[in-house]
Amino acid sequence: MKKLTQISTVLLASTVLLAGCGGGPKTTDNAASTAASGGSKEKVKLTIWHNWSGQDAKALAMRKILDDFKAQNSDIELEIEGLPTDGLKTRLKTVAAANEMPDLFVMWPDAMTKEFVSGNLLQPINEFLDSKPEWKGNFIPNALDGYTVDGKIYSVPMNLSPTSFIYYNKALFDQYKVQVPKTWDELTAAVKTFNDNKVIPIALGNKANWAVQSTIFSSIADRTTGTEWFLKAAKQDGAKFTDPEFIQSLTTLKSLGDSKAFQDGFNSIDQNQMRQLYFQGKAAMFIDGGWAMADVVQNTPKDVLANTHVALLPPVNGGKGEAQTTSGVVGTGLGVSKKLTGAKKDAALKLFYALSGPEGQQATLNSSTLVSYKIDLDPSKAHPLFVELNDLMKTTKITPVYDSKLSSATVEVINNGLQELLMGGNPEAIAKKIQDSQASSLGK
Repeated sequence: MKKLTQISTVLLASTVLLAGCGGGPKTTDNAASTAASGGSKEKVKLTIWHNWSGQDAKALAMRKILDDFKAQNSDIELEIEGLPTDGLKTRLKTVAAANEMPDLFVMWPDAMTKEFVSGNLLQPINEFLDSKPEWKGNFIPNALDGYTVDGKIYSVPMNLSPTSFIYYNKALFDQYKVQVPKTWDELTAAVKTFNDNKVIPIALGNKANWAVQSTIFSSIADRTTGTEWFLKAAKQDGAKFTDPEFIQSLTTLKSLGDSKAFQDGFNSIDQNQMRQLYFQGKAAMFIDGGWAMADVVQNTPKDVLANTHVALLPPVNGGKGEAQTTSGVVGTGLGVSKKLTGAKKDAALKLFYALSGPEGQQATLNSSTLVSYKIDLDPSKAHPLFVELNDLMKTTKITPVYDSKLSSATVEVINNGLQELLMGGNPEAIAKKIQDSQASSLGK
């Protein structure tokens, strides 16, 4: 989940945006006050934090919606802050601890939603959704589940986030007579051939340590253990992370690292730098979520883009999971601060609808980003590579990404543990740390 949850330095969390920092009298939460002279309505001020800070097509599309909203709503003043995904996650957790949430903010389904609800930080949007039944009824099945707690809905997905695809350069595969891997043995053989020819087999950027967990390990683990085992282990109900099948999934990832599948220094570069290695033709593959497509179609050099295709990780030998799957979640949503009332709440919901309503969903799809909303893709208006990805998803099942089901504390343990594993760490020792953390988080 850029892309679940895909953090960054805690120093980013030290500054909190303050609504109403401009001149003049402040707007109340209950209503926009009327100025003493002229009877004009004072602006409602809203803070919004998002992760559309890059130059990919999705980020550009979302920022355009924000710009258009400002131009069309002179009575609403937006204080906007864009952060990279890892920085946003860190910042949100910090302000959540202090109960100083922005008015609107991009957030993630399942684990983050549940934790924010338990912290009394979010307000449900059931009434607002029910007022727009055509919108509410057009999401794909189960799309709202990750934002639903005890029957109350707290957001809707603004995209669909499968987290694990192989993006590969077919020209390099053809040049070195390598098969696009459909089995684990073929993947291992491809890694060896590319290494022998001094081509990076799989570019990796794991500086933000969620990347390996979200984009590679969650799928490897599901293919090894099966989904049912993981859901039991996450609940600590009949399965443990020290079980042999989970240790085998860690061993499989370690073997991939030991085979030099990834370039040296992968823990010191981010995903943008990872993609640059691929864009420059230095890497045959990279593994990333569906969110990467918006960057690929926008910024890949034409010669590389023309030869780029997408595939799924192959099945793991002896694994219990399904092959035609990718880990993922329904996608990020917008959280509405529990503190909002009156005119400020109305303004926030208006912006919420602009970004995640039908027009926002269409803009997202048009930016080569998958959505959890029922819209037909027009192949004549979409990049062929996005059409390829969209068609692949029609036959691909989404399995849980680890950071959407585990506690925040355990997510940190597994993210750090996978970094350690790829640097030579012991699978059994790392498995025990993960098990101890999840059991402690659930009081078991």
